[in-house]
Amino acid sequence: MSKTKKRPSGHPARTADGGRPGRTVSDSGRQNAGSRGRNAGRSGATKKTGKSRSAVRAWISGARLRTLPLSIAPVALGTGAAMVPTEDISKLRVLLCLLVAVFLQIGVNYANDYSDGVRGTDAFRVGPPRLTGSGAVRPRTVLIVALTFFALAAVSGLVVVVLTGYWWLLAVGVVAILAGWFYTGGKHPYGYYALGELFVFVFFGLVATAGTTFILAGEVNTESWLGGIAIGALACAVLMANNIRDIEQDKLAKKRTLSVLIGRTASRVVYVVWLVIAYAVLAFLSLLYPKAPLVFFTLLLSAPATVIMLTAKTPKEFILVLQLTSFCALAYGVGLGLALGY
Repeated sequence: MSKTKKRPSGHPARTADGGRPGRTVSDSGRQNAGSRGRNAGRSGATKKTGKSRSAVRAWISGARLRTLPLSIAPVALGTGAAMVPTEDISKLRVLLCLLVAVFLQIGVNYANDYSDGVRGTDAFRVGPPRLTGSGAVRPRTVLIVALTFFALAAVSGLVVVVLTGYWWLLAVGVVAILAGWFYTGGKHPYGYYALGELFVFVFFGLVATAGTTFILAGEVNTESWLGGIAIGALACAVLMANNIRDIEQDKLAKKRTLSVLIGRTASRVVYVVWLVIAYAVLAFLSLLYPKAPLVFFTLLLSAPATVIMLTAKTPKEFILVLQLTSFCALAYGVGLGLALGY
């Protein structure tokens, strides 16, 4: 009968495969540590991805996409007006006009973000946080992006000038860019002195619409001027919706918009007046162009916007009015442009 030899107490028994338990625990610990490291790495990557997405959303919000229909509408309407005297329309020139308008709009939006942010105006706002005012992005970065979009608008405009040979249009472009910057920029921004509606009406209404027609047809007709008045009025209505929402905050920031000067009730009335002007133009053109009455379908957007405007009490309601009116302007411009051109 064989005797089983006892191992000294200081030596642990070997495992079935000849290894020692201590080594197995150590390997397991290393595996767990490696697993924790990999998880930490994934967590860090997830956080970086989240920050990147958040940054992208912040820049998109800063571009204020809901206002871009206001830059597309006058180009569409101006193109339709240009097709009244001639059907020989350059698609390249249409695209360039659109690029000028869109780049200028985005440039103005980022410039406003920068100027209001460094001035401290956005510290009082209740809407979505701005890039500069919230501290999410360095002011210098926002400024560079704003100037980049102004430069893109200038380059697009320069190509138009080269193609058409109308060199005096350079002066119009310079004035438009300067007007966009000094809306809220500089020591005495005119947007702080109740002149914002004037800028919007002139540049995003008359100049954008009539300018497009002239570049495409070499002349500015009555349809273009009337269309510019209508689109300018709708753009002013959008700005009015935005400013009514911010009346109390703008008072604290000493930003004297038209809404601050005339008050909430009068501002609601003026908003309706802007819409009435746009539809009065449409009614007149409907007498001359059989397809123009179809554009009255935009009342499906403007009518509820008007009801909400007259009864709104919260910022979200005014934002909804802004969105509805902005899309109404786009539908109006595209619809009336097609009615005139076809």
